[in-house]
Amino acid sequence: MMKRTHTTELGSIACEELGELGAGKEGWLVDNPNLLCALDTHSIALANRSVIVVLGWSESDGTRLKIRPELSPIEAEFVTAVEWLVFDEIRVVVAGTSSGYLLFFSLGGGLIHRQMVYPVRIIRLRVRGTKRDLTHETSSEEVCVVMPGIVARFDGSDIQNMLHQWFQDTQSRFWDQTPKKRGSDDFGHSYGKLPYQLWSVSKYGTCADAAITGIMPPPLMEIQSSEHYYCGITVGEDAVISAFRLSEDKNRSLVGAILSRVVPATFSTIASLSKMIWRSDQGSPKKSEEKPQPFARASPLTCLKDFPRKGEKLTLSPSGTLAAITDSLGRILLLDTQALVIVRLWKGYRDASCLFMEMLVKKDTAASSSRYYEPTKSDYCLCLAIHAPRKGIVEIWQMRTGPRLRAFQCAKGSKILQPTYRFGSSHASPYVPLEVFLLNGDSGQISVLNRTL
Repeated sequence: MMKRTHTTELGSIACEELGELGAGKEGWLVDNPNLLCALDTHSIALANRSVIVVLGWSESDGTRLKIRPELSPIEAEFVTAVEWLVFDEIRVVVAGTSSGYLLFFSLGGGLIHRQMVYPVRIIRLRVRGTKRDLTHETSSEEVCVVMPGIVARFDGSDIQNMLHQWFQDTQSRFWDQTPKKRGSDDFGHSYGKLPYQLWSVSKYGTCADAAITGIMPPPLMEIQSSEHYYCGITVGEDAVISAFRLSEDKNRSLVGAILSRVVPATFSTIASLSKMIWRSDQGSPKKSEEKPQPFARASPLTCLKDFPRKGEKLTLSPSGTLAAITDSLGRILLLDTQALVIVRLWKGYRDASCLFMEMLVKKDTAASSSRYYEPTKSDYCLCLAIHAPRKGIVEIWQMRTGPRLRAFQCAKGSKILQPTYRFGSSHASPYVPLEVFLLNGDSGQISVLNRTL
């Protein structure tokens, strides 16, 4: 009888460059709390406190790159978060630091943009988007920056405009044999400050993780308001789960309001004119230290306090309507982010990691028996992959109240990962389902969880 396989091997990341991150020692991938991982379709970015290593793990991508960010030795600054940003032909790595800075790097290792969000440690960078469909009236793409008690939101279109301008400048410099020199003050700041929203969500204590789940209805007395409201979910020590209504900041600067809505060409023109004006003013004093942006209004909705339980990690479903939350008592809570109620609970999963994925379970159709049939979105069901390292297993459960579809052993020192959201991705056929990858740190082998039963 043929042995059933639950994963498909894709490639290996084993190489000398990983030695600087501690590779070669058993359990190096999971035992170091400062080691960060971010996955793209064919590449992975791993970072410790001072270096980011980018590796391609497939034959089609042989990328090998080391990025050493310029960090402040005075403040003992170090890298605290890393993520990919993918816009069609543009792929960049963005890092968050302990001093509250965002650093955008090209795959050539160059710094594209540097910006202060708020002068506290960045815990996590969350990239997500929802497309216009039957359940979502509008599309939304964003980068959420999570800090202790603070959440920031960057609109995907603002980042895309900046990166397109950088890409065009890079192409023009490639063909220009006599490129203009940039001053040191302009390095990393050439494309202006990205506009963003900033909220304080510390009413119930500092948060260990947070997410913006999407747009929510306005308060009852503000039904006629044109202002957008977002739902923010946080988990932490004082409150296992708390929810906030986050309002748009209508007091944004004029420049920020313009930059968030103009097309790339207009963005380029405004940036060029602003440079000319500032450079022409030779007698202006040196630029003062960057001041933090004021907070927009965050109204508390509800919270769950259950001492000594502490919320640890949060994972959102693709639509943002479900969130899987792990706590310090080894439980996993499934939260309906619209009704703000717990709809499912798992026990006995200490130190677990959760990721949503899609499994192909609806195969009993006439069309599916055809050799040329391409599964559509309706053929997949939403599931939750749970990695329980203490048990050494990975389980897959059907959402919301479905059974456990699969359970299999995984090697010690492994970690489950998911490719970052790709901005501007379409629903073109064939449908690309949400997948989960398994990285074995000790062997360097990377596999994908099979999506068929």
